[in-house]
Amino acid sequence: MQYVVQGGHRLAGRIRPSGNKNAALPIVAASLLCDQPVHLENVPRIRDVETLVELLLSVGADASWTSRNTLTIHAKTVRAAELDPKLCAKIRASILLAGPLLARCGEVVLPPPGGDVIGRRRVDTHFLALQQLGASFDMNGSFTLRASKLIGADVFLDEPSVTATENALAAAVMAEGTTVLRNAASEPHVQDLARFLVAMGASIQGIGTNTITVDGGRPLNGCTYEIGPDHIEVGSFIGLAAVTRSELTIERAGLEHLRSTRMGFERLGVVCRTDGDDLIVPANQEMVIRSDLGGAVPKLEDQPWPAFPADTMSIALVTATQCEGVIVIHEKMFESRLFFVDKLIGMGARIVLCDPHRAVVVGPTQLRSAQVESPDIRAGMAMLLAALCADGESIINNVQQIERGYERIDERLSVLGAHIERVEDRRIR
Repeated sequence: MQYVVQGGHRLAGRIRPSGNKNAALPIVAASLLCDQPVHLENVPRIRDVETLVELLLSVGADASWTSRNTLTIHAKTVRAAELDPKLCAKIRASILLAGPLLARCGEVVLPPPGGDVIGRRRVDTHFLALQQLGASFDMNGSFTLRASKLIGADVFLDEPSVTATENALAAAVMAEGTTVLRNAASEPHVQDLARFLVAMGASIQGIGTNTITVDGGRPLNGCTYEIGPDHIEVGSFIGLAAVTRSELTIERAGLEHLRSTRMGFERLGVVCRTDGDDLIVPANQEMVIRSDLGGAVPKLEDQPWPAFPADTMSIALVTATQCEGVIVIHEKMFESRLFFVDKLIGMGARIVLCDPHRAVVVGPTQLRSAQVESPDIRAGMAMLLAALCADGESIINNVQQIERGYERIDERLSVLGAHIERVEDRRIR
């Protein structure tokens, strides 16, 4: 599929962020820990979630969408089985089944996970953490994990990996005794998973910090839980409003998780204001990049939470092309995430890619239309923003990548006045 985008149009209106994709995935996986029905609300209806639901069905759980964004999961019986390699290859999130299935069944065979090609994404931390809780693992094409019994432990993660923290947390609530997870990730989606587990009956302290203590082995019960708003989608909408010089109101934006995001955009000269639970991005902002003290060239960099989110870096880079001044974009975490900038350069952006992690952006530049690819979820959304502010008609190919992370994004932006048409791929095969 392709998006045909007519750029240069102002947008206006109100938009509500979807449920957090990166919270929905571990929560759906962790629903396997309980043998009673779990009702999840505000679940983003996106490709990654639907693929994970297929994997749940393949191991014996029942799952059904009771409304557009409400999912009921009943894992009354779950069998240890080798997960479908084709489904696992579609999403990175397949690895989130390791902890829940190990805890529930004592064994899981996990084919290598797929997902975005944004650099090496090691899985060592997952298995080292589970090993400290009593699991053994072998690698022979697939990963085989076994544990006759999980025992609480003092676990130090060798990196604050989000998904490894989530896997360890899911296993720890079923392990006998106390587990302390140190150097744990603390992103909003990790917090959301922890609160979901608490809603099922788990005892967890330190939610939102880098040290999480779990009193494991308690019985878990069914529950109803609402997934929080996606702060990455909110960041995408801030960038959208900025590059199209539009005023947008982002409803129920989850303001408590936006401090670093707002600070990063303020460095680009994009300032938001709040109204209750809503975030408002005013139109016609100054959009002048703020130099560091003494007039030094500033740098926007990602770091583990609560610093500026890595998944918002692509959006910030496109926004910077429309701002006056010079800034260094430093993507520290993934060595291939910035490789989409060649497509922006082809649209007229003035960017120097210094190395796999750093790019110098000089703005503002009037972007011109182009036919481009969507290489991954976040870069794909960034290219959509570029097309919406470019002069003329752009075509974005491989939009399935965008739709893995953004629900009905073409429809939702069209309501705001964006000119986007979703069509069959027109390229000659």
